[in-house]
Amino acid sequence: MRSCLSAVTLVLATLVVTAVPAHANEPLLIAHYSFNARAGALADESGNGHTLRMLSFQGGRVRTVAHGLGAAVAFPGKCIRLVCPHVVLQSGTSADLNPGTRDIAFGADVLLPPGQTSPGQNIVQKGYSTLSSQYKLQIDGAAGHPSCVLVDVRQPGIRIARSVVTTADGRWHRVRCQRSGTSLTIYVDNVVRGRTTVPAGLTVFNDQPLRIGSKGAYRDNDQFNGVLDNVWVRITR
Repeated sequence: MRSCLSAVTLVLATLVVTAVPAHANEPLLIAHYSFNARAGALADESGNGHTLRMLSFQGGRVRTVAHGLGAAVAFPGKCIRLVCPHVVLQSGTSADLNPGTRDIAFGADVLLPPGQTSPGQNIVQKGYSTLSSQYKLQIDGAAGHPSCVLVDVRQPGIRIARSVVTTADGRWHRVRCQRSGTSLTIYVDNVVRGRTTVPAGLTVFNDQPLRIGSKGAYRDNDQFNGVLDNVWVRITR
């Protein structure tokens, strides 16, 4: 009987050992915001506790609007005055939001009317290109083409994958940035719309929070002027 039990134990141990590599490169949901919760609408639904808080300047606010069967958040509209309302949603600082050299994907559902474009509007970002390192999804220019950005922690220089199609047409679009090894790709509505090559060792690691809707609540903050829903970040284990 003991020899039979030993054999069973050995088989189970072998199964456990061989099962681990199959999940080694599995993308892990690090943060997710659907903005649907009645209480704590800025809660992180991934379960990782990256709850957002709103920081504002000059009366900047987000408001909840209907989207499908749930809700989305609308940011302040385009402003050309000297002093404009600014707002950002940001998490606390957390090391698990840093991909390092690992693969990462992040994105959002985006609605931006053509009359609301500007030189720069940030959707999702962590870090600053000139201070540390960064990953970012943005919509830039009057034509409203989204793009994905990676900046290495050691070497300055922006790596950017820009979409060949606009998302500033007043309709909802699902936009995704994905770094896989040496490739940075942007998807619009699940179709590849741009790609660039990045160094294999490119590292994103900083002590900044995850920011949504702009890079801060100050002047010249690259304020997003549309509506966002289903913002998320996934990082490979």
